[in-house]
Amino acid sequence: MLTKEQIYSYHKNGFVVPDFKLPEEDLLEIEKKHFELIKKYPEYINYCPAVLLKDHTFLKYCMNSKILKFVEQLIGNNFALWNSSFFAKPSKNGFETPWHQDGQYWPISPLATCTVWLAIDDANEENGCLRFIKGSHKNQKLRKHKRNSGENLTLHQEIDKSELDASQLHNLILARGQISLHDVYIIHGSKENKSSNPRRAMTMRYMPLTSKFDHDFIFDSKPSFKINKIYKVINQK
Repeated sequence: MLTKEQIYSYHKNGFVVPDFKLPEEDLLEIEKKHFELIKKYPEYINYCPAVLLKDHTFLKYCMNSKILKFVEQLIGNNFALWNSSFFAKPSKNGFETPWHQDGQYWPISPLATCTVWLAIDDANEENGCLRFIKGSHKNQKLRKHKRNSGENLTLHQEIDKSELDASQLHNLILARGQISLHDVYIIHGSKENKSSNPRRAMTMRYMPLTSKFDHDFIFDSKPSFKINKIYKVINQK
């Protein structure tokens, strides 16, 4: 359960790190599944945008009862899992993720999603941990983005630098198995990984059932993807 202070922190800062760690047994399973995924689809060595479309057995971790309870406390008890991605960021050549807002990519109306970010490896400044601009979600509006066509990027929409308040930068240092939850409007990104350690992470996206997903929409991004299944999660107890 999230404490009142943690819920307040989520709404104030746009993210929260709960008192939780995924069991090592599950983490080892995820590592094995990801190894098999990359062996079959080597183009996803840095980033797989829709991992459930390639291997639905990853769904097990998205349906963890403790994780679902955290999400319920933040967006209500009627919500759906609509996506899970894998940001692998391998050692030596892990791609950068430019500063962006998640909502820039997603055809959801009204725009609402809580993302759970699961650290498969220790995440730190050396191997390209996630970085947030605290409080940048508060006005609940999308900022100006432009397309970055550079190489070695996981995503290609980049927020205009005039929208960044560097004084509010927060490096999300997580231990293996820890999670964070963040708001759809928060500005975030990560640097490249030139270290000798990977920085694998799995994301899980949940939206309230008061929102709708446009299944026919494919964003002009590389790689683009289309969601063909949404998993409904109702009245979690």
